Amino acid sequence: MSNFIAPEINKFVVWDYVVFALLFLVCASIGVFFAIKGRKKKTSKEFLVGGKQMSYGPIAFSLTSSFMSAVTVLGTPSEVYRYGAAFVLFFLSYTIVIIFTAELFLPVFYQSGITSTYEYLELRFNKIVRLAATLIYIVQTILYTGIVVYAPSLALNQVTGFDLWGSVVATGIVCTFYCTLGGLKAVVWTDAFQMVVMVLGFVTVLIRGTILSGGSTKVWEDAYEGSRLSIFDFDVDPLRRHTFWTIVVGGAFTWLGLYGVNQSTIQRCISCKSEKHAKVALYLNLLGLWIVLVCAVFCGLVMYSHYKNCDPWTAGFISAPDQLMPYFVMDIFSSMPGVPGLFVACAFSGTLSTVAASINALATVTFEDLVKQCLPNLSEKKSTWISKGLCILYGALCTSMAAAASLLGGIVQAALSIHGMCGGPMLGLFTLGIIFPCVNWKGAIVGLLTGITLAFWAGIGSFIYPAPATKTLPLELSTLNCTLANATSLLTTVAPTAAANRPLLADTWYSLSYLYFSAIGCLGCAIAGLLISFLTGPTRGEDIPPVLIKPICNLFCFWSERLKTLLWCGVRHDSQDVDCEKNLPTVTTNKTGTEDITFKNSVNEEKRNQLPGYNPEEKSYTNMNRESRL
Repeated sequence: MSNFIAPEINKFVVWDYVVFALLFLVCASIGVFFAIKGRKKKTSKEFLVGGKQMSYGPIAFSLTSSFMSAVTVLGTPSEVYRYGAAFVLFFLSYTIVIIFTAELFLPVFYQSGITSTYEYLELRFNKIVRLAATLIYIVQTILYTGIVVYAPSLALNQVTGFDLWGSVVATGIVCTFYCTLGGLKAVVWTDAFQMVVMVLGFVTVLIRGTILSGGSTKVWEDAYEGSRLSIFDFDVDPLRRHTFWTIVVGGAFTWLGLYGVNQSTIQRCISCKSEKHAKVALYLNLLGLWIVLVCAVFCGLVMYSHYKNCDPWTAGFISAPDQLMPYFVMDIFSSMPGVPGLFVACAFSGTLSTVAASINALATVTFEDLVKQCLPNLSEKKSTWISKGLCILYGALCTSMAAAASLLGGIVQAALSIHGMCGGPMLGLFTLGIIFPCVNWKGAIVGLLTGITLAFWAGIGSFIYPAPATKTLPLELSTLNCTLANATSLLTTVAPTAAANRPLLADTWYSLSYLYFSAIGCLGCAIAGLLISFLTGPTRGEDIPPVLIKPICNLFCFWSERLKTLLWCGVRHDSQDVDCEKNLPTVTTNKTGTEDITFKNSVNEEKRNQLPGYNPEEKSYTNMNRESRL
């Protein structure tokens, strides 16, 4: 690769640093604003879920910004540049995911009056299942956040000269600062601002890049000639990295584990003032996901058009594909000081929003699922201070974890792989609880462990033994017009790994598309959970509060009340006048330390156990003075 001379690319100048610093200043200011505004409402509910009085607008922006991180800003254009525009099929995956989240998972979580999604698992199963899921979520989120912090910092450092550890530490400090001061409201409103910055950065790059490439028609022609527009590949081979089925089916499982049952998403949704607001926020967020996805895909096509005859990665001008986008920006905006700073602000907007969402969700889960279980009689003042302390702790942990992220390869694949390996089994666990009344706690815990084992087996195996190029199919990249240091040409062929060094499973099980890790974990959890539950004695439907089970059979058996009742498996969905006016279980402990879940049917007990502040007629929270039962 030393045979090539890299074109002179300018590094950051003063105006770039000014634009970037303004982003951090605005984010920190939002935290200060909400800290001052909410100083008289110092309750843990106000801090962790915004008092459950948020409206759909900022929540929709926050959801999009949190999950369209710097992984999307830097990684997706690089994926399109190298593998083609099939990535745009994720718009189908996102649609499936949002519909399932809004219509299946959200109503159960919202109406249960919970703060942490894992509270549901104790209500439905027991404390053991809740604790296991909580610990898996904490590990998953810290790992993912490490990637989100480190990868863009490394890419921007090597291309723009922006200090690597300076950006990592600054990200951690600013996110921790406004999370700790302003709580969920600061996170949500900062995300909304960062979403605007992200889209503005994308649009600026698109316009400038399209002009320099000769217009949109020329970009389209170049993409077509370079085979970047071959989107619909219906090959059912699960070993192929990206096909219609891996992206739509595998991507739906991956993102459903990330959206449908993820604390970070559900925490924002249950912070809405009503269930209707929460659903509207999810569907508006879908529009935001589409916009960001389309911008990222078109940026990849514009970048390919610009470098179709001189690929900077193959030529050795950059050391990793994730650096393509920042390299492209520094190249096309070399004569416009300040604009590269806007793009870096765009990338870091995604990072800040994701890290802040992760810190806030981790603090909530730890406080609700661990701290309150050990210290149930904490005062409001102590609860709030502990919540803030947890934000600081997780801010430091997530920033430190960035050091390990350099070992995980391409940022898109690494990020989605982690979500798949952890999120898939978690999706299977919640699906068992919400859809299958027969599943007992033994089936749930064995199913979760089975799903985790299968997903990590496939995921770690694929990391050690990468799939052969015949399955990943990267498209051709040319160095025809690159400037040579001498007359020698560069051989870009990579020697294949010796077959003798690869175990039997390397070209089958370990070569599965990374997008199927979540499906493996989810289906493995569901099948094992159902099997163990039937072997050990299924749960009686009469013993489960209807609010904890979603009767999806109603959609398919609407013509027959008798058939619907049969498929309810004994759950008394017809025993309430209003959907959400239920009697949830009270968790008590007997002398042997085992949990005995009993259901109170008297009028007095029903009133006492009523959902905290929940108004069943409006499906909204109007009185937040009472804490959650758990």
